[in-house]
Amino acid sequence: MAITYTWTIESMSVLQTPSPDFVVTANWLCSGTDGTNVAEIGGFSSFTQQEGPTFVPYADLTETLVLEWVTAELGENGVTSAEGCVEGQINSIVTPPVSPTSEPLPW
Repeated sequence: MAITYTWTIESMSVLQTPSPDFVVTANWLCSGTDGTNVAEIGGFSSFTQQEGPTFVPYADLTETLVLEWVTAELGENGVTSAEGCVEGQINSIVTPPVSPTSEPLPW
């Protein structure tokens, strides 16, 4: 079954320079579900003034815009890695890994 991923912003940290309430980090959560099982992984992305083309006032930010910043900062490999971790967690729920057992020596 296919996994549906949802990315959300959990929180943001700001500095008052170079502009008031300039976002410097965003804590994100990538969750996934196969319709029955749910798994998630969180992380954070950092930003500097040079990474954005123009300053957006804090009150005007949207989750969609900040997620665009996050995915740009993570890059395709980072997004794929986060979603792969979620997929691995779901696969482990569906098919739990088998652990070896310790047996007494036969001699």
